[in-house]
Amino acid sequence: MVSDEPTPGQESPQPISERDADRIDADRGRALDEALLGGERSLTLDDLAAQTNLSHEFLRSYWQALGLPILGHDERSFTVDDAQALRDIAEVAGTEELSNRSLTSLVRSVGHTTERLALWQAEALVEHMAQRHELDDTSARLLLLDRLPSLAPVLEAQMVHAWRRQIAALAGRWAVEFSGARATDERGEGELPLPRAVGFADIVSFTTRTASLLSSELSDFVSDFEAGARDVITAAGGRVVKTVGDAVLFIADDVETGAEVALGLATAGHDGHLVNVPPVRVSLVWGRVLSRFGDVFGPSVNLASRLTAEAEPGTVLLDQATAALLAENSKFALTGKPSREVRGLGALAPVRLQRAFTPEG
Repeated sequence: MVSDEPTPGQESPQPISERDADRIDADRGRALDEALLGGERSLTLDDLAAQTNLSHEFLRSYWQALGLPILGHDERSFTVDDAQALRDIAEVAGTEELSNRSLTSLVRSVGHTTERLALWQAEALVEHMAQRHELDDTSARLLLLDRLPSLAPVLEAQMVHAWRRQIAALAGRWAVEFSGARATDERGEGELPLPRAVGFADIVSFTTRTASLLSSELSDFVSDFEAGARDVITAAGGRVVKTVGDAVLFIADDVETGAEVALGLATAGHDGHLVNVPPVRVSLVWGRVLSRFGDVFGPSVNLASRLTAEAEPGTVLLDQATAALLAENSKFALTGKPSREVRGLGALAPVRLQRAFTPEG
């Protein structure tokens, strides 16, 4: 029988009192604030208004757009760095004469994106620590809290670096697209501003295939799909707009690049880019879109979504207008499909896109 008595020289573990537990939590909170916020939360809302010369209404609107709650009016919730960030954005708003709508959109873009980013990174690290140290979920999260002060500076630097590269890439694309001979707006009255190839890739029978998976297996499944799809889209010259569990929305600046992206996704399972993921159905539509809030909108997006549902596993469907733009391109083969009724669109005669066989192939 194993005795519960301590071995000689070993003291029995003492339970932590509620007071000690509160002290440990407070110490952890201060350490996290110092590491993540640059200092203690020393300012109330009134203090923040006094230091920034900004109205309470402006401060509340900013904090709400950022996606964070304002606690009690007299709660010391803010830091010196918070005050500086507010002064900076208020100065830009004044210099650029930003409307309330534009300013709110800018702040909300940061809040929404970083909220998702922080959650994504934290959950990835929790999963790693649980596996690496053989911990349960709660213990892994507590370990991450202890490790965050050392990890946060690296993650912050990576975020800034990635943003700079992304904004530089966007600026480069716009410099080519909207300068010189292309500076004239060729839109008809009421047309959306940006001509783009838009497509969806959708996992076949996602609900059925994932219904019996454990949480870790579902996480791996979704992660494999998203990472693989992003790699295929980026390598072919397209860009991911968003992923929604079992589907990814992508765009490209020209129809040929869009076709390469779509075919790459359709064959990704055979090429080894989508590991442990069933075949996908893919669509592609050329048309004008509106780009807002990190998303794209317009009739071509809706049509691409509907076409995806009509595609067979591992195939790409186009609409007639997009097929016409690729008809003279020797890289591709086009096959008309029977017309069918699609809810909300009426009769639709899709066209299947394939690679053309070459003599060497």
